[in-house]
Amino acid sequence: MRILVTGGGGFLGSCIAKRLHARGDRVIVLGRRKYSHLDNGIESIVFDIRDREGVASAIKGCDVVFHAAAIPGVWGNYEKYHGINVEGTRNVIEACWEHGVKKLIFTSSPSVVFGESDLENVDESTPYPETYLCHYPETKAEAERLVIEANGKDGLFTVSLRPHLIWGIGDPHLVPRIINRALKGSLARVGDGMNQVDIIHVENAAHAHIQACDALEPGSPVAGQCYFISDGEPVVLWEWIDNLLLALDYPIVERTVSYRTARRVGVIFEVIYGALRIKKEPPMTRFVAAQLATSHYFNIDKAKKDFGYAPVVDPDEAMAALVRHLKEHPVPLTG
Repeated sequence: MRILVTGGGGFLGSCIAKRLHARGDRVIVLGRRKYSHLDNGIESIVFDIRDREGVASAIKGCDVVFHAAAIPGVWGNYEKYHGINVEGTRNVIEACWEHGVKKLIFTSSPSVVFGESDLENVDESTPYPETYLCHYPETKAEAERLVIEANGKDGLFTVSLRPHLIWGIGDPHLVPRIINRALKGSLARVGDGMNQVDIIHVENAAHAHIQACDALEPGSPVAGQCYFISDGEPVVLWEWIDNLLLALDYPIVERTVSYRTARRVGVIFEVIYGALRIKKEPPMTRFVAAQLATSHYFNIDKAKKDFGYAPVVDPDEAMAALVRHLKEHPVPLTG
């Protein structure tokens, strides 16, 4: 098959692209630049996802599209989030219709159902919240709705996957952020430290995407559905962070602040940064405070039942490999 992966130079997108290439598919990645870390034989096309004609030209001739391109983060201009996450997704969908693509696999996020309260073992029946704490989950939810609504139209079948806190060797976001804040002494435990969260190794996330793709056929239970995916068991967030830091011989988290205090600080920073139009992410926001203090883990039975999902990477073995890698290649301190 000829397969396009948008965001194919990113952490998850690269893993998906490499897995598809290894099994013999012809793989093209769409991104903002050429990516030297991709395997030989994987073609790169450079376009902004907001460029409708560019996206259409990249998709022409493809049988399947994995749409992993997005702008993440908790702070920034709404127009940019909407343009990339929503309008970019609309461009992908319309190009799939135009060029007769049969399958579209969308990378969503569990944050699309996160308001501000605990989510404990919830399933896909959980509704979108009435309000969001930042632009990322709001625009990802809007994009997800577009993808699901597109299912069955003009021969296109769609599915949306919701991986949570993707980690592993090469992770550019989660682990480097934790380590940087810990080494600077700016990492504080928010809440009572007992909140449980789901995480997912990048290989497990990529595996789930490809499994869902293979199961996505007319009349299959996968078509038009959303799925939570994870490593299978939630972790106690602050215990997981401390264990990672200890394994690296870094200082563990000593300071604790209440959720109420962290949220209040987040509000203050959001007001100040918004008024002064500061582009840099604030040290704390309401969304970050809520994510650090509440439980958010999800029932993955639907993915197990509908397309046979099961993690292929053991979290303990993967963590040991990550620690070895980070000791050989320490995370550089930033700003």
